[in-house]
Amino acid sequence: MTDTDQQGVLALEDGSVFRGTAFGARATVVGEAVFNTSMTGYQEILTDPSYFGQIVAMTATQIGNYGVNHEDEESDGPKVAAFVVRECSPVVSNWRSAEPLPDYLARHGIPGLEGIDTRALTKRIRVHGAMKACLSTAGISDEEAVKRAREWPGLVGVDYVKEVTCREPYTFAPEPRDTPFSIPGTELKRGSGDSAQRKRYPIVAIDMGLKRNILRLLHKAGFDITVVPATATAEEILAHNPKGLFISNGPGDPAAVTYTHESVAALLPKLPTFGICMGHQIISHALGAGTMKLKFGHRGGNQPVKNIEDGTVAITAQNHGFASTKEEIERCGAVVTEINLNDRTVAGLRHQSLPVFSVQYHPEASPGPHDSDPLFDKFYEAVARAAEKS
Repeated sequence: MTDTDQQGVLALEDGSVFRGTAFGARATVVGEAVFNTSMTGYQEILTDPSYFGQIVAMTATQIGNYGVNHEDEESDGPKVAAFVVRECSPVVSNWRSAEPLPDYLARHGIPGLEGIDTRALTKRIRVHGAMKACLSTAGISDEEAVKRAREWPGLVGVDYVKEVTCREPYTFAPEPRDTPFSIPGTELKRGSGDSAQRKRYPIVAIDMGLKRNILRLLHKAGFDITVVPATATAEEILAHNPKGLFISNGPGDPAAVTYTHESVAALLPKLPTFGICMGHQIISHALGAGTMKLKFGHRGGNQPVKNIEDGTVAITAQNHGFASTKEEIERCGAVVTEINLNDRTVAGLRHQSLPVFSVQYHPEASPGPHDSDPLFDKFYEAVARAAEKS
């Protein structure tokens, strides 16, 4: 392979061009350029369906040092459009690793780029906002890359949920990989310690781009879960006789998924409901509130959130480019319960008269942090109370 063959380019819609060394697949893709501030967990990021249509740059300087493995995937493979790092580690050092990161991306057709100034890229996105971009490891010119970036229509108004949701309903059945890895004697206790003795309740989870760790923690909390596509109607969901409703994370513009807004609006008066990330935004729309696009979004495992009802602060994992608006939420019979301390945007809500609540972050946070695990127990308690009354 020649030096030219190893080169790649990332071009932004404002004309900025970053050149680096290609790894992964040889391909040309377009998407929204965003950055993630997590120090670890790159495999979970790569396989999070919420990143569909996005070119993700990591701010941590070295990525790939522990390889990839089957157990840590959050879906059936990487969902990012492309991956950008300062340095892709040439050495893999972890006994759980099944293959190096470049081989994994190549096998799934995802291009990667290393050796660029990710600090400069991150600063440009922070100053100017998330931008349309083109990443190529296939040898196209800088001019052609800029042209393709500018021609891409962007995420606003686009329904990417239909690209990642399941096609048919299914029942979640835990596998051996769903048992958290731990060293004997040092196990982390996530959620309630007595959940194994709880009465189990059936719920339906709407798959907007569901992460597997959400299913693990819902199951651990005491739920038997039927997963349905985002296109499922209220009648189809109620046919499963659930005691509660969960709405997952997902990619794209939440305003575009009108079919799910309609289903959820019909179900909120009937079922205790919990939403995460896009699920939070879907609940906002179902209540009659809108969402707005953030300048550069929140992506990383170190986002501080304050619960304004009890004064507690949690460090959370977040991955979203849209947010609900406080004024519209309050106009629709709900209250804002949590705020992001970095920019004061809405991070949680609850309805004032219905057992409905949601958060804009990821309490399942694989691989971490785990501050918000108790939200799964909170959902269980809401479902149990409603079931006792019925």
